[in-house]
Amino acid sequence: MTQAAVLVLRFAGPLQSWGRPSRYNRRETHHEPTKSGVLGLLAAAQGRPREAPITDLLDLRLGVRADQPGSLLRDYHTVSDHRGQPMPSSQVNAKGIQKKTSPAKYTGVTQRYYLQDAVFTAALHGPATLLEELEHAVRNPVFPLALGRRSCPPTGPLTLGLHPGAALLPALSGVPWQAAAHHRKEIDGTHVTLAATIEDPEGEHTIDDTPDTYNLRTGTLYSTRTVHRTSITIPTLETPSSTTSLPPHLASGHDPFTLLGW
Repeated sequence: MTQAAVLVLRFAGPLQSWGRPSRYNRRETHHEPTKSGVLGLLAAAQGRPREAPITDLLDLRLGVRADQPGSLLRDYHTVSDHRGQPMPSSQVNAKGIQKKTSPAKYTGVTQRYYLQDAVFTAALHGPATLLEELEHAVRNPVFPLALGRRSCPPTGPLTLGLHPGAALLPALSGVPWQAAAHHRKEIDGTHVTLAATIEDPEGEHTIDDTPDTYNLRTGTLYSTRTVHRTSITIPTLETPSSTTSLPPHLASGHDPFTLLGW
């Protein structure tokens, strides 16, 4: 029988954006990390190319605790042709050249949404051998890691350790509160109650965020998983280990951003 374990991760950064269905020029974010985003981060850590299969990752069960929910930020963009010409449309002619917009459109508008100043504790349940490999990859990532979008790098350590034989809810309940110092000061009392989402075959809610691939050429189809919404009460007085630990790429002596020449 394969031994199970739980890998606990900490997602914190100035900005996070966890994709959800978006239309036209509006890019939404979910209010918490999605399974697609978390598995994508792990695949990047291992150095998997986009066309590589992710079958072995799909059976991992995900739990998320909102240690610091953050707030929604709208990033408003406009774009236009510097020559003053109409914007190209999404359609192409017989030669494969983009057509001009008709009637002529000279300014394109996009809106992107982010979570700012948020902190989440995520837990993944699955085979211990696979999770050991994933934790090593997170500590020594091949590709730079991001919290949903490339423009959202993480701060502080990502991994909070591997817990052999644990289940999702006990693992999330046993991790100290990961909120930032300024947020902790806003909470009175010795305990804090945090919202949590636990992947559960008997859950009462469904989420369409389990990808079949990250291959841009074929496109991604998302399947549904069931989750249970709950809350977790933990002490406020414990100091999270993340405040005194080096980021994993510095602790290991490996910096994936050297790939960019930085």
